[in-house]
Amino acid sequence: MKLTRKEFEKLVVLALKDLPCFIKNRMENVDVVIENQAPPELLSEMGLKSPFDLLGLYQGVPIDQRGFYYGNVLPDKITLFQLPIESICHTKKEIEEKVREVVIHEVGHYFGLDEDRLEELEED
Repeated sequence: MKLTRKEFEKLVVLALKDLPCFIKNRMENVDVVIENQAPPELLSEMGLKSPFDLLGLYQGVPIDQRGFYYGNVLPDKITLFQLPIESICHTKKEIEEKVREVVIHEVGHYFGLDEDRLEELEED
């Protein structure tokens, strides 16, 4: 299933709007962007072979690690990779659900949750 960039963007915006208020209200200095897929240098840095192995990425300083010194910094960044997400979905509804899942996962990293804790929460 393939969406236009505009259709995909709408799903990302919807996923962000659907976050609980107590989460949205604590998020600041973070940009959410969409790219087709991860660049080869990023994949290499992460030890991944295929761009289809990475659906999303959080880059920045998690909120729970920010001290009094944190300020005057570029925004943190959450990236969703459109082609890998679309490649594992067969319908628009599946893409919508996967986008929501990836957004929540990456926002979890923003709040300082590691992969193990996120996997536990996702299983529940």
